[in-house]
Amino acid sequence: MAGSVVELGMWSPNGLALNPGADGVWSVTRAFPSSMPVEFKITRGTWETEAIYEAGQIPGNTRMMPVHDTTVTLTPVTWRDQMPRPPGGIHGMARYHRQLSGSGLKYRRDVIVWLPPSYAKNPRRRYPVLYMHDGQNVFDPSTATIGRDWRADEVADSLIHAGSVEEMIIVAINNSADRMVEYSETVQGRAYAGFVVHTVKPMIDSLYRTKRGPHDTAVMGSSMGGLISFLFIWWHPDVFGKAGCLSSVFHRRHSSVLDSVSRMEPGSRTMKLYIDCGGSGGDETLKPGMDEMADLLGQKGFREGEEFAMYYDPRAEHNEPAWSARLWRPFTFLFPRN
Repeated sequence: MAGSVVELGMWSPNGLALNPGADGVWSVTRAFPSSMPVEFKITRGTWETEAIYEAGQIPGNTRMMPVHDTTVTLTPVTWRDQMPRPPGGIHGMARYHRQLSGSGLKYRRDVIVWLPPSYAKNPRRRYPVLYMHDGQNVFDPSTATIGRDWRADEVADSLIHAGSVEEMIIVAINNSADRMVEYSETVQGRAYAGFVVHTVKPMIDSLYRTKRGPHDTAVMGSSMGGLISFLFIWWHPDVFGKAGCLSSVFHRRHSSVLDSVSRMEPGSRTMKLYIDCGGSGGDETLKPGMDEMADLLGQKGFREGEEFAMYYDPRAEHNEPAWSARLWRPFTFLFPRN
């Protein structure tokens, strides 16, 4: 079981093991504070093995608001790894760099590079770069966790052809089984940041025509990916000057992000930051952290609309379709056409 609270594993796909019963029913009992909203999913230990309750449909979160003893019974009809995969493919030119390793990281991972429309036509031109976490979910529905991707390739291509954004290279870095700790303020989180700074970025800069300074280097992610995106520009301001933090987990146990911003000396840092969240499907729990971050940035002299932008959609849920639908917002803020 993976859920929205500590008692259910904080969305780690193998966060809480169920116990097998003689009748073939697997179960677990947990206590929660009265009237606390709880959301969860059932898996066989990974997001690729998520339970499916209706044939052909990746389910949303199961939600409940327990006010007294409550029993929830779910009957999967299949599992996600046993479903036919959606048709895949990336719009435009993409290149793959397989099985990269980094110091302090347990798992190797693939990196996918999307090149903008004019890249092959203009051999003298250099481009800003956007690094995106959870790379499996960025371009291709056939590799995306819920079979729905961010459509970053289609969104970027449309905005570029409309003249709304500067052309950019997008580097999608796949996550690993250690996603939760790698996207956190942990030793593994520092190692993951070091992997991107010392392994991935030098490789990208050597193989592609990039603009290399922090003003032209951005990072983006959602949920824990939004948290680590902020940490990237906080830990490595000489490398990353811009970040898009969608549905970010700024309010989190053992997280010092907001405290760090509150202690920041006004004028001591230069960065451009986009933050947002929704108001449904679990995203509503993230709004206090987003609001506090925006308040702190304003107090430290960052100008809304210029150095940071904030967006709230009360109907948006915590999933890839929701992030895809508003991806044009951070793209246009972080990469405006000059």
